[in-house]
Amino acid sequence: MAVSDETLERQDLRRLAEQLGERCRARGITVTAAESCTGGGVASAITAVAGSSAWFETGYVTYANGAKTRLLGVPEALLAEHGAVSREVVEAMVIGACRDSGAALGVAISGVAGPGGGSAEKPVGMVWLAWGSAEGAESTCHRFPGDRAAVRERAVHEALVGLVRRLALP
Repeated sequence: MAVSDETLERQDLRRLAEQLGERCRARGITVTAAESCTGGGVASAITAVAGSSAWFETGYVTYANGAKTRLLGVPEALLAEHGAVSREVVEAMVIGACRDSGAALGVAISGVAGPGGGSAEKPVGMVWLAWGSAEGAESTCHRFPGDRAAVRERAVHEALVGLVRRLALP
């Protein structure tokens, strides 16, 4: 019986989430996620792991700009100047999520998953991710190919990979 690409992707996300849990437990820390275009995909992958409540207490789905401001403290002026899909906003999102949740490490995601909503400046598939803490963040921009589901899946994968890498054990 052949295994579908979708099944392989789910298994890969589960493996990454399990690695993240092992590293969080080893360090005695919690992580958080502030998500826009992925709509809770990172939180879903993490909470699919039994016992994840020991290292993941809170996640945020802040799809609308007002939610980014209310829940994560992203300044309205930042959203107006740079737009939700920007380095400045995802960095503010992860800092706000860590500050509110008390997590030692977090990830934030905002992008254009499509099929509509893209522009010449911010095309479909453009996704910004930021990792950090309440003290600061670093970010990267990606152009993921594929349809809406593929863009979202790749963004969740990249978010988990980034969290795992940042908790690499010596």
